[in-house]
Amino acid sequence: MRVVIAEDLALLRDGLTRLLEAFSFEVVAAVDNGPALLPALLSHRPDVAIVDVRLPPSFTDEGLRAAIAARERIPGLPVVVLSQHVEQLYARELLSDRGGSVGYLLKDRVSHVGQFVDAVRQVAGGGTVMDPDVIAQLLESRSAAEPLGALTAREREVLAQIAEGRSNAAIAAKLFITEKAVSKHINNIFAKLGMPPSNDDNRRVLAVLTYLRA
Repeated sequence: MRVVIAEDLALLRDGLTRLLEAFSFEVVAAVDNGPALLPALLSHRPDVAIVDVRLPPSFTDEGLRAAIAARERIPGLPVVVLSQHVEQLYARELLSDRGGSVGYLLKDRVSHVGQFVDAVRQVAGGGTVMDPDVIAQLLESRSAAEPLGALTAREREVLAQIAEGRSNAAIAAKLFITEKAVSKHINNIFAKLGMPPSNDDNRRVLAVLTYLRA
């Protein structure tokens, strides 16, 4: 599996390269600045890109902007954002792409190598992997007047708890309702968002992303 890495810190960039190569990935390019990222993505067309948000020269949002620009040229290009920051405007734009193949992980919350590698593979395979803290921050930034009109107040509360990565049992405890009630609210959310019955837990992520896109 071919990978492009964009990370300005030399030790982390080299560490990611060695880690991925140990798990049979092929790192075809490892760049340390924003201007070099887009050409690398367009030239190599990797199976997945691992991109920091803030890269030289301005250390603002070069990584995300390059990733979005690349996906406009190569629809569905798998991108894993690996950063210390949640850049809300461009993060929302990246997540609004219904092509999937997107991940957003926070560096200080990646605690297991195996989970990180699995997340990269999942995104490369067309899946969506989101750190609950990322979604929670995006939800908190929205105006209270913007939620999907079809959802009830309780359903929006349940959706916010899903965004924070809580299980049905944890949601029930947090909202002082039964697990059966939580399941009913979640099924209603899925129905209102046009998500047919499925055993795929990814619907929980997709429900949150749909909420964020509204």
